[in-house]
Amino acid sequence: MDRKQLADIIVARLESESRRLREEYEVSGVVRHFIVDNLLPDDVARQIRAAFPSGESMKIKRSLRELKFIAAQMNQYDSLLEEAIYAFQDARIVELVGEITGLKGLEPDEQLYAGGISMMVKGHFLNPHVDNSHDKARERYRVLNLLYYVSPDWCLANGGNLELWPSGPKGSQITIESRFNRLAVMITHETSWHSVSQVQVDQSRCCVSNYYFSNLSPDKQDYFHVTSFRGRPEQRVRDLILRADIALRTGLRKIFPKGVVENKHFYDKK
Repeated sequence: MDRKQLADIIVARLESESRRLREEYEVSGVVRHFIVDNLLPDDVARQIRAAFPSGESMKIKRSLRELKFIAAQMNQYDSLLEEAIYAFQDARIVELVGEITGLKGLEPDEQLYAGGISMMVKGHFLNPHVDNSHDKARERYRVLNLLYYVSPDWCLANGGNLELWPSGPKGSQITIESRFNRLAVMITHETSWHSVSQVQVDQSRCCVSNYYFSNLSPDKQDYFHVTSFRGRPEQRVRDLILRADIALRTGLRKIFPKGVVENKHFYDKK
């Protein structure tokens, strides 16, 4: 299937549940979000999963902050993956998501800055963090994260689940299972702390990711911050190290607004 055909299905699903999704988003708390299960026909979702490359052909991000495989240079992989990613950038879907969330001026990201695909295997994790506040050019606010999960038979006990921290990384989290064929859409702002629990099984947790941006911040206030990681409540030493990391990188961005090292996690179509 191509992106137009995939988008047609997604549009129909969002339209059919728009009222419920709007209500779910409005009452979901500080880290506002909504979930759509069985987004695509089962066989299509399985085809997308089957199109994923092996981790060895993806970039690995390994640090105290995170451990996962990522890829954004989509012309190196099965074309179905690129079609699936860009289906979520269809103007009709962007408009519907804007209506559901009430966010204005939403724009998809053609460059897939920090988007694309990701794979997590046993031992992989993503510590509590807030995403970088802006796009690659630091011109628009990052306002929504769209996560589409495609690992068949995934269950809560497998780990690799999305966690939202409405009271920050020292509070308690809300766990959203990375269920097969599930779309999770969450707001990103200064206090939208989230993480991914460590994968516990010898299976691959696969995700198709998009971000939406806007010239308007979610709370209509100006702000800027780097991607900021913290330790989990039980990781006291790691938390101290990551706090220092935030301070250092924030200081560097004040001196070098465009960054010291270019973030190469984007789709270079040249």
